[in-house]
Amino acid sequence: MDFDLSEEQRLLKDSVERLLADRYDFETRKRFGRESDGFSTAMWAAYAEQGLLAVPFAEEDGGIGGGPVETMIVMEAFGGALALEPYLATVVLAGGVLRHAASPEQRAEWLPGLIAGETRYAFAHSERQARYDLHDVGGTARRDGDAWVLEGEKSLVLHGDSADRLIVSARTAGSRRDRDGIGLFLVEANAEGVSRRGYPTQDGMRAAEISLSSVRVGPEAVIGASAGALPVIERVTDEAIAALCAEAVGAMDRMHRLTVEYLKTRKQFGVTIGSFQVLQHRAADMFIALEQARSMAFLATMMAAEDDADERARAIAGAKVQIGRSGRIVGQGAVQLHGGVGVTMEYSVGHYFKRVTMIDQLFGDADHHLGRVARMGGLIAA
Repeated sequence: MDFDLSEEQRLLKDSVERLLADRYDFETRKRFGRESDGFSTAMWAAYAEQGLLAVPFAEEDGGIGGGPVETMIVMEAFGGALALEPYLATVVLAGGVLRHAASPEQRAEWLPGLIAGETRYAFAHSERQARYDLHDVGGTARRDGDAWVLEGEKSLVLHGDSADRLIVSARTAGSRRDRDGIGLFLVEANAEGVSRRGYPTQDGMRAAEISLSSVRVGPEAVIGASAGALPVIERVTDEAIAALCAEAVGAMDRMHRLTVEYLKTRKQFGVTIGSFQVLQHRAADMFIALEQARSMAFLATMMAAEDDADERARAIAGAKVQIGRSGRIVGQGAVQLHGGVGVTMEYSVGHYFKRVTMIDQLFGDADHHLGRVARMGGLIAA
């Protein structure tokens, strides 16, 4: 297959990599992480200025009409830089819901602020009891005249503490684990009844626990059908996993490069440790795992736009399995070959390993998705 990028895609790749190389070294990242939002608002504005926030949106909505490949390019570059900004939360997750489910009128009202970097969004879907089951939704939305009243608790909402608006899933009908009866609602983050508890995650990102108590929204806040949102949630999650696969490849590639460079310069017994064959073999194992992950990230990217939900889910799950397995091989190898410095907060390798480990956990770890692949392939009972 032809994996060559088009001229426009190469320009996008060059521009985002140049921006991050110029303004996002590891020491600068540490400073960004100490800002009030946990990331750089100046960099967020720079992403908007370069059109990165417009990448996946249609031209008629003010975007640049990109697809999964363009998102892969951006996310891989972010993975290499360990970027902290809420691109996944705002553009891929919340933006994905708006692309797939919002009406033309809603997109015309809500997307310009997102694309311009003026309004940040978060997707409040996960709940503590649900684990990785996307259909397990206990939060409720009940009608009150023309309005809706939302109640519930949302957990691990990525960058939910700094978002201006939340896209909230809530059950409008049925019992907690029914696949039908789930709706999506746009909620202002400062609305009455919304409370947020933000916290840093292990990889330096941010998340929030969000409570909704008698939160009232109008009929214009309903995104798509009020009881049939699960297919949209599943599709957006598949797209987010594909984007995370690309980010993980960017992080793994950087870990491998740092490790090989260290092996070429660190000396022991008067020679560089890279001259020891056993360490060369370990670096080779890391490279093989990286290339396996890259291949599966390509597959996830190609299948992210697949309309057949079963085919898309099977490919995405397979990619997530390989990303998790490869991330462990590359991360453990990088830390161990660096020795003691590999686990210090001052050195970047451990931070890359933390991010790759968190990517493995997001939306289902490797073991979870291996079970999905087995069930979809008929290897075990569903």
